[in-house]
Parts: sequence; C-alpha cells; structure tokens
Amino acid sequence: MTRVAKACVDRWEAHLVHAEAPERVHPHNQRPEAGVSYAARSASGAFPQAYVSRIEARAACEVSGKRLCTLGEWYRACRGDKGATFPYGWHEKRGACNAQKPHLLGKLFGNDPRRWDYVKHFNAPELNATPGFLAKTGEHAECTSPAGTFDMVGNVHEWVSDVVDRTLEQKLPLREDIQKKLDVNTGHGIFMGGFYSTGDEHGKGCGFVTIGHEPKYHDYSTGFRCCKDPT
Repeated sequence: MTRVAKACVDRWEAHLVHAEAPERVHPHNQRPEAGVSYAARSASGAFPQAYVSRIEARAACEVSGKRLCTLGEWYRACRGDKGATFPYGWHEKRGACNAQKPHLLGKLFGNDPRRWDYVKHFNAPELNATPGFLAKTGEHAECTSPAGTFDMVGNVHEWVSDVVDRTLEQKLPLREDIQKKLDVNTGHGIFMGGFYSTGDEHGKGCGFVTIGHEPKYHDYSTGFRCCKDPT
C-alpha cells in the first residue's frame, strides 16, 4: 500500500483469493461464487477481478483487514497532491492507460443493445478472457500517480464506498448531464476511473464517475481496490 494523506491505498487493483485457502486465486473473468468468502489481494502482474458488486468488493476488503476507499481518498490518490487531471499529469497521453479500446459487447455479441442480456452478455466470462483488452496490473507503467498507484484510469472501473447524493457535487467536478441525474440516482453506488473501453464519456481521467447502478450491480467492467487507516 501507499500513504495518501490520511489513508493507505492499495497500489494495484484487487484480485480475489479464497479466504480459507489463500493459495487459491479466483479466476478473474468469473463471478465470485455465492456462499464463498473471499479476501482481496493487491499485487503487480495480476489480472484484476471484475464481475464484482460493491457489496462483494467491500466484503473482500474487510476480510483482508481493509475497507473500500472513499471517493475522496480514491480521487486524491489518482490525481496526486497537485490535483492533475490524469494520474501522470494534466494532459492526456493516449495509450498511457488501458482505455479507449473498442467495446467488446458489440464485437462479441452484435451491435444491437436490445439483444444484450445482463447475465448472459454483460457478465460473460469470455469478455475478460479476450486477449488485448483487460491488462495485468502495472502493465501500463505510465498510468501511475505520484503516490505510486497504478491503473486508476482505465482497465477496470473501481467501486468506492460513497453513495450518490447531492454532496457529490462538492466531492469532484461533475459534467452537467451527470449533475442533472443526481436526484434520480440518489442511493446508488459509485465507481470511478472508467475501464478499458471508455474515454471521457463521464468525465476526464480521474474525474470519470459512474452513478447509474445499485451497489449489487456487477459486470465485466466493475472492479475495486482497498484502503486502510494508517496504524
């Protein structure tokens, strides 16, 4: 972990291991199994866990003696003390982070969203098993913040502990279209940073925020990292 202001933040996006058998790594491209207790692990060179809800991410952090990062902790770790737009600085460097790739849902399942099914398609294991899309942690060396955190933009979305309400406007800059949706999305979970197929649809770089899903939501793009209070 790395120290960021008053919190310790995992350097890399999390993967899952079985809590009672830590040597068993859960397949990164599969849903966590119901009734199984998982612990979160953070390491370089590992595929991060996706297909995970905020509820499951929070539980895995807690089993590891950590917690989900708050939005403020996550945002500061991404931007650094100077408050840059991207982990590496103010101006975008295309290819520095694992982002802006084609959308796999259309590539694998056709371009008619009306035919996409939440379980069958949005959570299909083959999405994150497709070579050239999901990257291992730290693989994009330039996508590093001054605090030493990797992949906070792109790769997988990262759940934070905050919920959607009007205070979100004070926590980070919001695009006008997102501001207008705060009331209808009140109580939803929040994930940050975008994933490998997003650009600036919901904000630039560290300010990319998604507010449209409940904490139980999961798909091939949703991941997390953990934080901890310093000892």
